[in-house]
Amino acid sequence: MIRATLLSSAIALLPLAAAAQSLEFPHSAIRAVEQVDPLASYRLPVGPWKDDRIEAISAEGEVTRQAWQIRTSGMTTLQILAPLRQQLRDMGFEILFECDADACGGFDFRYATDVLPEPQMHVDLGDYRFLSARRMGAEQPEYVSLVVSRSSLKCFVQVMRVGPEQKDTATAFSVSTKTPQPEAAALPPGPDLMSTPVNTQLEAYGRAVLEDLEFSSGSSELGEGNFQSLDSLASYLLAHPEHSVVLVGHTDAIGGLEGNIALSQRRARSVVRRLVDEFGVSANRVKAQGVGYLAPLASNETAAGRTENRRVEVILTSTR
Repeated sequence: MIRATLLSSAIALLPLAAAAQSLEFPHSAIRAVEQVDPLASYRLPVGPWKDDRIEAISAEGEVTRQAWQIRTSGMTTLQILAPLRQQLRDMGFEILFECDADACGGFDFRYATDVLPEPQMHVDLGDYRFLSARRMGAEQPEYVSLVVSRSSLKCFVQVMRVGPEQKDTATAFSVSTKTPQPEAAALPPGPDLMSTPVNTQLEAYGRAVLEDLEFSSGSSELGEGNFQSLDSLASYLLAHPEHSVVLVGHTDAIGGLEGNIALSQRRARSVVRRLVDEFGVSANRVKAQGVGYLAPLASNETAAGRTENRRVEVILTSTR
């Protein structure tokens, strides 16, 4: 049982009179990243994506973001979330909102929600869960949100805490373990998506990078000619009629977000048209979205990184 294994890693959320309360993770959990803003705001989702927006409340205070990776297989997102939800209730938190991928609003909810970037935090658009909670304090409310998802090899959990600054080091937001915990850098590298066949990527990771696609500068139209990755994707889809996918366009960070999102979506649509018109893939099995520069693979501070970030990915969304 997962509850019995929640022994080693701990994220302290709120102080008691003498000691911190902790949200406990399985012993295999590794903190991949932590960001702390002494004073910031966060729009906490308290409802699903509806009418082109998420119902949210504005939370202000010290904002702590953490991404955790749990090396385990065979566990569902609900099996990861359920004991964390119960621990929050035991600490006195009120659950404000909870949803799974479809009920949340799928793609739209994911990209309208504050999520730490890959590879520290991974969100499978077809398999994630979200939870937001609140506890009233003497100074101001304290909020916590959880995003839980997984890949074929790991579970991913993002924890965000917003509330008053925790000045007492004995009860402050912290991480403690009963045994030495490896640093995030010690994690084995993730899959080399740029050198793995598309079908292998989809089967192993549920996503693939279509690395050889070409677009003219500033253009949203896919170049002429044959692209091996697109041919491989079409062959995979035709061989697996039970599968559906989303093509997601990405850009570098040059220019404004709104324009980059529009350009990335147009490029993804261009790829969808090629799959439908030239390869005969059913239009109801392929969708297009664009996220601009919101999900980089590399640093946008270098030319090489910006080139790597300009890409189209395919995400497996259904295995009916």
